[in-house]
Amino acid sequence: MANVVVVGAQWGDEGKGKIVDWLSERADVICRFQGGHNAGHTLVIDGEVFKLHALPSGVVRKGKLSVIGNGVVLDPWHLLKEIETIRAQGVEITAETLMIAENTPLILPFHGELDRAREEAASKGTKIGTTGRGIGPAYEDKVGRRVIRVADLADDATLEARVDRALQHHNPLRKGLGVEEIDREALLAQLKEIAPGILEYAAPVWKVLSEKRKAGKRILFEGAQGALLDIDFGTYPFVTSSNVIAGQAATGVGMGPGAVNYVLGIVKAYTTRVGEGPFPTELHDDDGQRLGERGHEFGTTTGRKRRCGWFDAALVRQTCAISGINGICLTKLDVLDGFETLKICVGYELDGKTLDYLPTAADEQARCTPVYEEMPGWSESTEGARSWNDLPAGAIKYVKRVEELIGCPVALLSTSPEREDTILVTDPFAD
Repeated sequence: MANVVVVGAQWGDEGKGKIVDWLSERADVICRFQGGHNAGHTLVIDGEVFKLHALPSGVVRKGKLSVIGNGVVLDPWHLLKEIETIRAQGVEITAETLMIAENTPLILPFHGELDRAREEAASKGTKIGTTGRGIGPAYEDKVGRRVIRVADLADDATLEARVDRALQHHNPLRKGLGVEEIDREALLAQLKEIAPGILEYAAPVWKVLSEKRKAGKRILFEGAQGALLDIDFGTYPFVTSSNVIAGQAATGVGMGPGAVNYVLGIVKAYTTRVGEGPFPTELHDDDGQRLGERGHEFGTTTGRKRRCGWFDAALVRQTCAISGINGICLTKLDVLDGFETLKICVGYELDGKTLDYLPTAADEQARCTPVYEEMPGWSESTEGARSWNDLPAGAIKYVKRVEELIGCPVALLSTSPEREDTILVTDPFAD
């Protein structure tokens, strides 16, 4: 059976939640493999809106197993609150439908405090644009071998030793930032209180997934953020703290690379970005305002307004290569309805030279100016289209030109937030 990885191929907010939910109808297991609750996925199902941050998007589907992998950093308090919220909307969540890898690192309150203190202390121009939820500091502790993991909650002695090691690092750091020391006993009390609720879902995920794969079950891997926020291949330092690209999918749940059969990249029909960092095609005119208003471009997690610009084919071609993307899902095509002229970035001008990729150096990224190709728009509506025959000729030409420029075929088209307003071109789950 084919297993599919879904990754964002821009700066996040591409509409992964809806597509993962749509694909999960045909999957048996849905795995979240990286990121934290700074990423938000909005699902619209029969008119009801579900906002997910820590839970895999497949959790709203009955009869599916949802998995939070070891590549995720997990805020246990946020997770339990989110479970309560989704349950109140009529979704059943049990230990049979949700599993958390035992080696998943935890985001603790002091991680968020450190995140916010650093951002506040940063001078203008050096702020990363973090959501302040502790994701970065938690990943730092994981690499520094001082993080507390889900399995540590099961044994008081182990938990206390892990807390002591973390505090040896964090208290001197907090002192330097002018923040009061962490109260050891209060933190331990908080963790022991939360432990039963988290341990209820703890499991050796690597083993469970190995057995599912051997049994021929279909596995869907869900990423957060987008490839241009990858810690290695994104617009550094304005990136997230984990690997976002498809290669992380197997590592982030405890499977080998052979477990991945198809990589689906999710791409908006235009480009958006939240927070700081380079954005070659960003628009500061009426077109940019129109894209933002029509696309309802506000972050699910933070509510922050997203920066908007024309589609950047050079960047998407780059992320398709790095993630090994087999096909893309083009979302929010309907937002472009009514534009008389559309522009697509095909490369960049840098110091008198033309480039077909975004360079790595931050100063060069900042100096790049887009090279545009113009196309006529269309006046007809594409909203809610469910087949190629429902699309105007201008929209089809735009999609075909995107395919040519990024060197990757369109496998799906999304024409509204609704689950069923999706056009299937190529089935990612095809064996």
